[in-house]
Amino acid sequence: MSRQRIHPLKRWLYRRADNYQQNLKILISGFGTFVLGGLLIVGSEFFLRSSVLQETLAFIGLILAGVGIILAAFGYICLSVLRLFRILSTNQTDD
Repeated sequence: MSRQRIHPLKRWLYRRADNYQQNLKILISGFGTFVLGGLLIVGSEFFLRSSVLQETLAFIGLILAGVGIILAAFGYICLSVLRLFRILSTNQTDD
């Protein structure tokens, strides 16, 4: 019998789940970006007087922290949830 074609989204999810090293790099870089943003926020609060510069640095830190959270969440989802998806879908097709 002919093999059924895999939907492009499912194929992308499989490739993403199988790429452990890149997913771990995304997770770690997201965490690092989050920490950098947090340091900017805390540093601007404690080391600068109230000014436009303080607010600007805190805003940049907030943006970096948000981007870091999104990256870390994406990396974590790829490492854990997509891996489970890959294992479960492989077990279903083996039967």
